[in-house]
Amino acid sequence: MGYKVAVAGATGAVGREILRILAERNFPADEVVALASSRSVGREVSFGEDKVLKVQNLETFDFKGCDIALFSPGAEISAKYAPKAARERCVVVDNTSHFRMEPGVPLVVPEVNADAVYKARRGIIANPNCSTAQLVVALKPLHELFRIKRVVVSTYQAVSGAGKDGMDELFAQTKGSFVHDSPDIAQFTKQIAFNVIPHIDRFLEDGSTKEEWKMAVETRKILDPDIRVLATCVRVPVFIGHSEAVSIECEKPVDLEKAWEALRRAPGVVVQDKREDGGYVTPIESVGEDPVYVSRLRVDPSVEHGLAFWCVADNLRKGAALNTVQIAECLAERNLLGPHSELWKKHERPLEPQ
Repeated sequence: MGYKVAVAGATGAVGREILRILAERNFPADEVVALASSRSVGREVSFGEDKVLKVQNLETFDFKGCDIALFSPGAEISAKYAPKAARERCVVVDNTSHFRMEPGVPLVVPEVNADAVYKARRGIIANPNCSTAQLVVALKPLHELFRIKRVVVSTYQAVSGAGKDGMDELFAQTKGSFVHDSPDIAQFTKQIAFNVIPHIDRFLEDGSTKEEWKMAVETRKILDPDIRVLATCVRVPVFIGHSEAVSIECEKPVDLEKAWEALRRAPGVVVQDKREDGGYVTPIESVGEDPVYVSRLRVDPSVEHGLAFWCVADNLRKGAALNTVQIAECLAERNLLGPHSELWKKHERPLEPQ
């Protein structure tokens, strides 16, 4: 017997990718419902190679009878409608930032902390920020081996992290540069074509940005509350694929061969690291792929017990849609879906709408 699955935000880039991945991975669904705002009602979205779903209205949809809802409609919309779904004993996996640091809402990357799904006592599980998701997948085996104390990470984040409008702006500015058009700047604070912007999300009082704060607090919530994290998040003129240059400081002496071997064995990681021209992975090679790719692994001589590496992943897949579906698979494998599952037996009062 399969499940009834709702996908909220089904017309967006991540929503469409969720539908594609549900079909690719043969998630055990008897029925899949595509939801979006009232202006998208009646539009058609693809589900797999030969199925088309007509979009229904999220605002009026009755979640009673749904087993799981995969949300990616924007933080304010999730804040309103995710608790509505949870009150009907429909487990919500939310891809927005709204619930990530809420008490009682686990923040899950299945390769790292899959059993945290049991802690979803309020019916909602959060998907982390895309840059955090790939980082913790690479950090997990190294943390188990050497106990990480500190992480310094610089990100090179694709414009798709800002949605379809961000991708359209890069395309328009790139095309316009060849005919000497003045760049139209709307989605980013400066021209993104042929440029890099060390600013993602809003600035905080300490000079960091909200994106950098997210990486720090989310890494600690998922992996270990004692790890110190310094992030510098940069938007780059790449359509899809986030890259990260990472340096870690560990409690134990690092062994390069053991690090390589641990990463090669780690779920969700592919090591491609040859010390030669082209012996590493770049973001364009990660597009449409599921793993987090690790390259440029080397000892960091600037700190005691230091290690450095480069990692790349498709931010629309592992950073968002794939991780969301993997959480759904974790719930299904543990029999935590359905109104009579163990999850609801220990259920606390669901989150109230905001």
